[in-house]
Amino acid sequence: MPESLFRVAPERPEDAAAIDKLHEFAFGPGRFARTAYRMREGVPAIEALSFAAWTQDRLIGSVRFFPVALAGHAGLMLGPLVVDPAWKGRGVGLKLMQAGLEAARGLGRDWVILVGDEPYYARAGFRRVAEEQIRLPGPVDPARLLALELRAGALDGLSGVLTPVRNGA
Repeated sequence: MPESLFRVAPERPEDAAAIDKLHEFAFGPGRFARTAYRMREGVPAIEALSFAAWTQDRLIGSVRFFPVALAGHAGLMLGPLVVDPAWKGRGVGLKLMQAGLEAARGLGRDWVILVGDEPYYARAGFRRVAEEQIRLPGPVDPARLLALELRAGALDGLSGVLTPVRNGA
């Protein structure tokens, strides 16, 4: 799909209400019970890693990254990534991820974790986490726990429970 049909830009504070509405529409009220959502509860997204996708004046997607730690090592959690259902399959989600991951590399970040479908996120380089290497503090299907090293070997030797970083990153 030609990128000229939509653009990806840094999220602005005034985008928050529209992004929240898109989350509600796409994920429904059940999103609050999910472990990945609860990991982000009370933790602000990293502004420099939050992006929105637009077509003309309409928000069609968003991605945010949150600070997490594993065995005392700082990392990122991607999510939520949301795309307006009318725009799914048109490359919006991939462009949002690429913008966020490029910005994370630029900030010297080492690794990113997410909970999602491997066939979808593999397009951005994510792979399933080795069994029991990384766990979340709540129920998560282990087949949906994915990681991407932004620096080769960044997750070597790290294991344990992923924790949110509540004092910023």
